Amino acid sequence: MKRMAGRKLKVFFTPLSFLRLLSKSHGLRLSQQVAGYSMKGHSDSKKLEIRPMQTSEQQFNLAGMRKPYKGKQDIFDIKDLVSQEPYGQFKAWFEEAKQTDGIMEANAMSLATATNDGKPSLRMVLMKGIDENGIVFYTNFLSRKAQELAGNPLAALLFYWSSNAGASTKSRQVRIEGSVELVSNEESDCYFHSRPRDSQIGACVSQQSQLISSRKAIDERNEELQQKYSDSNIPVPKPDYWGGYRVVPNKFEFWQGQTNRLHDRIVFRKLEQGEQFDPLVTNAGTNGWVYERLMP
Repeated sequence: MKRMAGRKLKVFFTPLSFLRLLSKSHGLRLSQQVAGYSMKGHSDSKKLEIRPMQTSEQQFNLAGMRKPYKGKQDIFDIKDLVSQEPYGQFKAWFEEAKQTDGIMEANAMSLATATNDGKPSLRMVLMKGIDENGIVFYTNFLSRKAQELAGNPLAALLFYWSSNAGASTKSRQVRIEGSVELVSNEESDCYFHSRPRDSQIGACVSQQSQLISSRKAIDERNEELQQKYSDSNIPVPKPDYWGGYRVVPNKFEFWQGQTNRLHDRIVFRKLEQGEQFDPLVTNAGTNGWVYERLMP
C-alpha cells in the first residue's frame, strides 16, 4: 500500500513481478524458472497453483512449534573438527549419537533417490556399514528405491540426531551426496546370514513394493516358510532379489542447530578436476577433500 497526495494507492503485484522486486531489492538473481513461473511469460507456463492460507480453525497451529537448540557459547566451528576428512568427523558424531539418551537408532537415515526424469522419492533405511569406500545399506531389489537406482545411480542421505534428554541438547544432522554401486554378492550373503532368522525369512516372504491382496496373505506366506525352515540347522538362502548398496560420497555437510537459527554448517567436498580454490574460504583437507563453512 502506497500513500500519494494524501490518498492511499493500492499496488498489486503478480507473483513474478513480486519476485523480481524482491530480487532487485536484495541484490539477488532470479533463475529462468522460479516457483513454477517462467521468466519468458508466466501466464501460459504456470506450474504451481497459488492458494490462500486456511483459516486458523482449519490449519494446525505450527507457528509456535519451536525447540531450543545450542547456545552461542556452544558453536561448531572449523577449529572443532576432529578430522580433516569427513569420515573421521562423521564417526565422531555418530559415536556421540549412539551414546545419547533419546536417540533410538543413530544409524537410521533418510535415503533420497530419483527417476531418470527427476521424480524424487524418500524413505528411511538403516546404515549397516561405513568405511573409506562409502556407506552401506541393504534392501530388496524389487523395491522402488532399487528400481530408481538402477536407472539413476545417484542418491542423498540424511542423518538427523535430535534429543533433549539427559544433560545436554543434541541437534545435529549430516547430509551426504554421492553415486551408488552394488556391494558384492559375498558381502551381501555374509550380512544376510548375520541377521536374526525371522528377518532372513521375512526377506524371502516379501516381494517388496508389489501389490498384495491382504495382510493375511503375507502372514500365510510367512507361516509357510517358517515351517519350511523350522530346523535351525537348515540355512535360509538369501534371495537373488536382495542385497546391498554402497553410497560413495562426494559431499558431506555437518549441521548443528543454534537457538537463534544462525546454525553452524561445515561442508566437505571433493575438488573438481583442475579446480582452483580460494584459501580465504576453502581449506585443504586430506585424501582429496576440502572443507568450507556455509552461511546458515
